[in-house]
Amino acid sequence: MTDEAKCPFSGRTPRSVAGGGVQNRDWWPNQLRVDLLNQHSTKSDPLGESFDYREAFSKLDYEALKADLRALMTDSKDWWPADFGHYGPQFIRMAWHSAGTYRVGDGRGGGGRGQQRFAPLNSWPDNVNIDKSRRLLWPIKQKYGQAISWADLMILTGNVALETMGFRTFGFSGGRADTWEPDQDVYWGRETTWLGGDERYAHGSDGVVKPGDEAVLVSDDDADGDEHTRDLENPLAAVQMGLIYVNPEGPDGNPDPIAAARDIRDTFARMAMNDEETVALIAGGHTFGKTHGAGPADHVGPEPEGDGLEAQGLGWTSSFGTGHGADAITSGLEVTWTQTPAQWSNFYFENLFGFEWELEKSPAGAHQWVAKDAGEIIPDAHDPAKKKRPTMLTTDLSMRFDPEYEKISRRFLNDPEAFADAFARAWFKLTHRDLGPRSRYVGPEVPSEVLLWQDPVPEVDHPLIDATDAAALKAKVLDSGLSAAELVGTAWASASTFRGGDKRGGANGARIRLAPQKDWAVNQPEQLDRVLKTLERIQTEFNQAQTGGKKVSLADLIVLAGNAGVEQAAKAAGHDASVPFTPGRTDASQADTDVESFGYLEPVADGFRNFQKARYAVAAESLLIDQAQRLTLTAPEMTVLIGGLRAININTGGATHGVLTVRPGALSNDVFVNLLDMDVKWAATSEAKDVFEGRDRKTGEAKWTGTRVDLVFGSNAVLRALAEVYAGADAEGKFVSDFVAAWTKVMELDRFDLHG
Repeated sequence: MTDEAKCPFSGRTPRSVAGGGVQNRDWWPNQLRVDLLNQHSTKSDPLGESFDYREAFSKLDYEALKADLRALMTDSKDWWPADFGHYGPQFIRMAWHSAGTYRVGDGRGGGGRGQQRFAPLNSWPDNVNIDKSRRLLWPIKQKYGQAISWADLMILTGNVALETMGFRTFGFSGGRADTWEPDQDVYWGRETTWLGGDERYAHGSDGVVKPGDEAVLVSDDDADGDEHTRDLENPLAAVQMGLIYVNPEGPDGNPDPIAAARDIRDTFARMAMNDEETVALIAGGHTFGKTHGAGPADHVGPEPEGDGLEAQGLGWTSSFGTGHGADAITSGLEVTWTQTPAQWSNFYFENLFGFEWELEKSPAGAHQWVAKDAGEIIPDAHDPAKKKRPTMLTTDLSMRFDPEYEKISRRFLNDPEAFADAFARAWFKLTHRDLGPRSRYVGPEVPSEVLLWQDPVPEVDHPLIDATDAAALKAKVLDSGLSAAELVGTAWASASTFRGGDKRGGANGARIRLAPQKDWAVNQPEQLDRVLKTLERIQTEFNQAQTGGKKVSLADLIVLAGNAGVEQAAKAAGHDASVPFTPGRTDASQADTDVESFGYLEPVADGFRNFQKARYAVAAESLLIDQAQRLTLTAPEMTVLIGGLRAININTGGATHGVLTVRPGALSNDVFVNLLDMDVKWAATSEAKDVFEGRDRKTGEAKWTGTRVDLVFGSNAVLRALAEVYAGADAEGKFVSDFVAAWTKVMELDRFDLHG
């Protein structure tokens, strides 16, 4: 095995075919990634635009599928034998690692798109040999075809694995449609070596660089007690490149359970878990199965993305003994936690507190712990005649020696039913956190209980307004004294919280009137309060005048008012526009709003409102691309929205940066016309180059100001090409119609009842 095959940045240059050779980003490494907005287009989807996965799933023979999965659990294959005669533990790991990449910071990651099939996840050190689990599943996936996605199948298989080992799960929902290429927008960190942690912290592990160790988790550090800082870069959650959570040997390979607990708490919190959920997940997961470190790690071959064609997508082939079964090398650790590793029990806590522990090394050289003076009570995975002493990971001992984790662990030790319930709920949250609201849940095992982390909104329980009502309400809104900018800005603030990764946020629920959103600086709390009070008065007057229980929700009225503002702005520019509107949103309560969780939706920057909370190392234009990608916008949609929202002037704080028009409030293409005007010369007004001034080339007269977000539509070749389309003399009508379409898309991003 060579460094060249293992390092993701080997420096080799492919031949100049099929996209090989020196690329634009080699010449200009800081080039804006507009291409991120082109991901997952219909061109990469073999099923076509007409395929409706939710409809296909509804026709699935669900019970037959589960029966086939149950049979698979004990159908051990010679090419990859099942530990303890049961594949359940390795399928739990597969499902966990599929879902466990989720992080609350930006809503990306998770199991909702089947991304574990693609690089980098399919070749991460933490995912060693999970490729075998997916191959074991392939005959079942092949049998049921497109009625079950890989994304759903991996999670469901984890549930069935638990059930066949005596555990009662909380439920399951389908609805995760597959994607067909790797995500390019997910930031996994800046490290250029596997298991590196030196960039996401002020200091930490440099990563695995010596041949033979890249494929497994065995630390290459001396474990001398040095610890990295605790300031983990946002939005990252994992402590090292290529890990799902934390290093099981301890921070940077240092076997310190207390230090490991600090990493665990930070990492699991960033993945939406509190202390109780964290203990339940670690203990519940480690109730089953074992880790694998039968021999030295240098026996392990290249990962799937680094191996040859003949490997057919399988990786990590081991030359140690048979390479599988009793000779398997995965993490480099050799730990079995319980006496019944293929059956649910409370042995994990009984062993954790029932023994004292001493440090040892695995056959692969990894730090692990063995029970002092314990008998050989742990079964061997492949030889019924053999027994072993109990073993634990450094991160397991954190559950005993961290004061807060210990309290929870002792409670679970003394109350197995509470432990089982906590694990069931935490597992359900882990595997469903990025699925979105309950309206997206499908299948016969969807639990009836409503959970706070699902961001619940009430069901519609009254007749909805019709087109006549909508027209009357828009007239009242426009007659209220609120400007088009205030109406449009409020609707944008409400809807643009949506995140395509975990389907959170959006206008439904009208949470913009609740903490924490009502207090975000980007939402201009004083102006927002005034706008909402006016809309609430209109809502109350309308609802009191109705018969038969008809109502308009504030969530609907906010969007409808924004639509009215867009139509008024279009009229001011000389265009008649009709913005589509479909009622059906309801208003959430503060009690149904997790303030801490919703805090993660606060934008650090909103380029559409020319807002930036602080100065960041990341350029403002890159933050705009990131925001547009979360909003699932294409590059043309982003472009036309920027041009229109600037023209309407919804900038936070009333700033005029980028409002390149003499008629603000009119939905015109003036912004792009004036941005591309060669009679204007732009220059930075500060060393930071975050604000610019445009002056007449002949007279030197100051005409405009703009931010990096504004000027990038003239400087970046791709965005300039789009801006030129909308700046054309023949483009005014297209500009308005495209703006209305993009606006409507944003307003309806969370209307899963309309768009699945």
